[in-house]
Amino acid sequence: MRVAVVTGASSGIGAAISRALAARDWQVVLLARREDRLRTLAQELGAEHEVCDVARREEVERVATAVIGRHPQLQLLVNNAGIPGRAGFAAIEPERLEELLRVNYLGAVWCLRAFLPALEAAGRADVVNMVSVAGTVAFAPAGPYSASKHAQLAFSRAATAELRSRGVHVHTVNPGFVETEGFPQATVLRSALMRRLVVGPDHVARHVLKVIERDKRETFVPRWYRLAAVAQALAPGLVARVSGRANYR
Repeated sequence: MRVAVVTGASSGIGAAISRALAARDWQVVLLARREDRLRTLAQELGAEHEVCDVARREEVERVATAVIGRHPQLQLLVNNAGIPGRAGFAAIEPERLEELLRVNYLGAVWCLRAFLPALEAAGRADVVNMVSVAGTVAFAPAGPYSASKHAQLAFSRAATAELRSRGVHVHTVNPGFVETEGFPQATVLRSALMRRLVVGPDHVARHVLKVIERDKRETFVPRWYRLAAVAQALAPGLVARVSGRANYR
């Protein structure tokens, strides 16, 4: 049986991906901080679960050792754990800024390093890094969050090149606005047009499965969000002016 580890699995995109994998007969190992949510979902899916704060390297290494002890070969790691940060660099609390980097960026690094022996042991394995369109655009109203995702994007792209020859295929997925418990877009986007651009976690989960099946290296979901990355590359000044006036809180 194919085994997948999903971080941030207790709700939102992580839970949706876990359900989609279980429906395709994957054995899923759920990782997150909220044990009550994990236990409920694990019972629903017939999955395993481990309480884990990916921001804590020692904790990730401990959990990885336990999981690999049960599953010496892993076919999939989904680095999905992430936290929001709706504030600019001048306003955000220093502790929150540091937490954004520890969870959104370093958490994915620690998980990949810890689970890499089991991924390589599988002979052919996949890693999906759930990054964000915010990782491709400097978005002023959420600058620290955007910076954490820029770092995660660079890590993901570098790991793609570093690990493919070792049988580990790294995929970067950049979602746009997704309505989840941790990221309640519908209530914070004041623009009616922007609210219509919001998708649900199941939409992203279906996209992730296609990415794995088709071996796509870097994708956007929905696809047209790639235009934001193109605009940032071609007209950074314009993007800066627009984001600075963004009606977003």
